[in-house]
Amino acid sequence: MLLDDLLRLLAAAGTTGELTSGGGPLRRAHRDAPLVMLGAEVLGSAPVRALPRRPGLLVVVTGEPDAALWPAAVELGAERVVVLPRDETWLVERVAAAVRQPVTPGWLAVVGGACGGAGASTLATALALASRTAAGEGVLLVDGDGCAGGLDLVLGAEAAPGLRWPELAGVSGRVGGAALTAALPEACGVPVLAASREHPAEVPADALLAVAAGARDSGCRVVVDVPVRGAGVEAVLAESDLAVLVVPARLRAVAAARTLLAGPWAPALVVTRAVPGGLTRAEVAGAVGRPVVAELAADRSAVARSERGEPPSVAARSPFGLLCRQLLAQLPGRAA
Repeated sequence: MLLDDLLRLLAAAGTTGELTSGGGPLRRAHRDAPLVMLGAEVLGSAPVRALPRRPGLLVVVTGEPDAALWPAAVELGAERVVVLPRDETWLVERVAAAVRQPVTPGWLAVVGGACGGAGASTLATALALASRTAAGEGVLLVDGDGCAGGLDLVLGAEAAPGLRWPELAGVSGRVGGAALTAALPEACGVPVLAASREHPAEVPADALLAVAAGARDSGCRVVVDVPVRGAGVEAVLAESDLAVLVVPARLRAVAAARTLLAGPWAPALVVTRAVPGGLTRAEVAGAVGRPVVAELAADRSAVARSERGEPPSVAARSPFGLLCRQLLAQLPGRAA
């Protein structure tokens, strides 16, 4: 019986629990408890669906869950779907940690391009890969453009099973990172929330913010590739710990960047991408009226890797690897 299993695991973690089923006691426990565990069978009940989002919410199930459970858990803002008995050790450790200290937030990086083809999607993917490689910790890659080709293509995860934006477009508030990442396609150790090529649709502003800020707040590192304008961009930029605007070293791209940096992208760091016969780094800086923090050198392997469905290289001496380490260094105390 699930309740007996949970009581046993709570005891193993050195604590006890409070059992509630609705009304005032449920709302009070949901508000005050360091950790909340819900059985899968109650996810659709009215009292549970009426609860506000909060960190530290777990959905617990015995045996492998149905596919429909993952979207329901994400919609409630669950941190994770815990499958017993497989996840017993993890649950005991999570309960013990909850009574000791709160979750340490991750960080949120936002990447955009001054024009089409700037390379922002490739840089966002590389940044997620480099963060994973450098830190060995969880990172989430988010596609902010629901009508594009899909960021899963850049990562090489287009054939991987998992949820895409159409299944998550209705979420709001704050979304727990672990439950979300477990339900997403993954490649190279990086889960990605991407657009759907079969059902393209604009990503709602509330949903984008719920995923990006919610996953960050629950301890996940998050990289979001966004169009420079559109629903939710300003809100996600306001939440970000690092914003990067990629500017190809061409006159029209620089002119567009100057306009963007005078508006919602004002907090962004400027990265220029070298173009044969294009402007110099100093000329780009002078034209946009901002320092250029780094320059992305030409990567001769990038196009070929993309056409083969391979993610960009973030090796130590590769152009993307060098740039990503420079950008991650802008997150002192978080990126190393």
